[in-house]
Amino acid sequence: MATKSSPHSVASVVKAIYPQLGLSAKAVNPGVFWGEWGGGGAVLEKRSPVDGSVIGRVAQATPADYERAAAAAHEAFLTWRDLPAPKRGEVIRRYGNALRELKTPLGQLVSLEAGKILAEGEGEVQEMIDICDYAVGLSRQLFGLTIASERAGHRMMESWHPFGVVGIISAFNFPVAVWAWNSALAAVCGDSTLWKPSEKTPLTAIACLKIAEKVCRECGVDPAVFCLAIGDGPSIGELMTNDRRIPLVSATGSTRMGKRVGEVVAKRFGRTILELGGNNAIIVAPSADLKMAKRAILFGAVGTAGQRCTTTRRIIVHEAVKQELIDSLLAAYKQVPIGSPLQPGTLMGPLIDVMAMQHMMNAVAEAKKSGGRVLYGGERLSGKNYPGGLYVTPCIIEAKNEWPVVQHETFAPILYVMTYRDFDDAIAMQNGVPQGLSSAVFTTDLREAEKFLSARGSDCGIANVNIGTSGAEIGGAFGGEKETGGGRESGSDAWRAYMRRQTVTVNYSDSLPLAQGIRFGD
Repeated sequence: MATKSSPHSVASVVKAIYPQLGLSAKAVNPGVFWGEWGGGGAVLEKRSPVDGSVIGRVAQATPADYERAAAAAHEAFLTWRDLPAPKRGEVIRRYGNALRELKTPLGQLVSLEAGKILAEGEGEVQEMIDICDYAVGLSRQLFGLTIASERAGHRMMESWHPFGVVGIISAFNFPVAVWAWNSALAAVCGDSTLWKPSEKTPLTAIACLKIAEKVCRECGVDPAVFCLAIGDGPSIGELMTNDRRIPLVSATGSTRMGKRVGEVVAKRFGRTILELGGNNAIIVAPSADLKMAKRAILFGAVGTAGQRCTTTRRIIVHEAVKQELIDSLLAAYKQVPIGSPLQPGTLMGPLIDVMAMQHMMNAVAEAKKSGGRVLYGGERLSGKNYPGGLYVTPCIIEAKNEWPVVQHETFAPILYVMTYRDFDDAIAMQNGVPQGLSSAVFTTDLREAEKFLSARGSDCGIANVNIGTSGAEIGGAFGGEKETGGGRESGSDAWRAYMRRQTVTVNYSDSLPLAQGIRFGD
């Protein structure tokens, strides 16, 4: 673990990057942006999961602050929607370039605040850059359809228009990428955005908005196109979900949170994009390349300390290769460097907070009580190399799919291992959980691969062959089914959720025929 004087210590990194990102380590950082910065609510003290030290204080939003931000976002939308889409794309292009210049310090801030290793922190900023590039191209491709009309002398077509203010609720585990996935697409579609980030990662949100403000002012557009309101769910989150000025709320987080957001927004006939829990499995068939499977499982289960929605949580392995795979995984797990995510070479950092630690310990205890056998890990690490008390050893447990603890998502590095004989049974186990986000199979049997991808195969929004459950590309639509919420973000045609569709018919004839051949008078 780095000492306070080390360039890899929390204090040293804070000192190096805060001036570049417009943050203060001593003064209170305003947590609300409505074209101006403010915040008159309770001061939130942010401690880094790396060592438990205070890395910043943030003034949260009051209801009055929220009203300023929501009103400003709505006013900004009224002018932003009139700007041609390619010109909106130019603003996002410049934002992406600004991120390129600040990729290292912003990535380090992600590591400081969320506990991700440096490679993952910078990788998340790269996701932001990638989605900006994608959105720039999209700004010239917001196309509809020309549809054949049944009436002579008529043309029918489909138009897509800006929707309004998009509310964005994001989780701690991807504190910047999820906002960028939504805001970059929403912006080129002509929408403004109001962001409520996780209270566990407020500083990264402020840094992102500082960059956006600077770019907007340089481009001569209203910076309130990107607004911010930091606060908790019962206060700021409830105001947002009940706000009729916000026709679309995109929420990433727990299934419990998503149920609340979906219910409240639906009651006012708003739309939602819900990205909720995952309980992702990898099926390992007898023909699998076990070296590839091991690498995919290791990254999927241990990366981000098991705190990804796409984390690999279940392994369904054929009994013929079970022991060989387990032996390989045990050897790999024992070699995982655990420690400060700011230290080069670390592969697994801390959990986000004490509550996450308790949830993991409770899950391990429940699995044991159900009859599970812990093959490795599941222990809390202590000592001078693990300050802050949030470090654990990643855990492998032999389990059964139907156990309640396996059926629920525990946001921690716990990997449940179970076996199968028949491939159809493996698919049934894969699908036999309430969540439906990501899934994978490792096989060189073409029939198994195709069955897994067929209508009778995986019921998840993401299905992979010979790659793991984690690490989705921005070009594909991201999201899942069942209790994962059904939403889609990022690539493919996910942009359509941020716009309103209009069917248009033009009559260029000198008569007025009705559809379906109806005659009504002369």
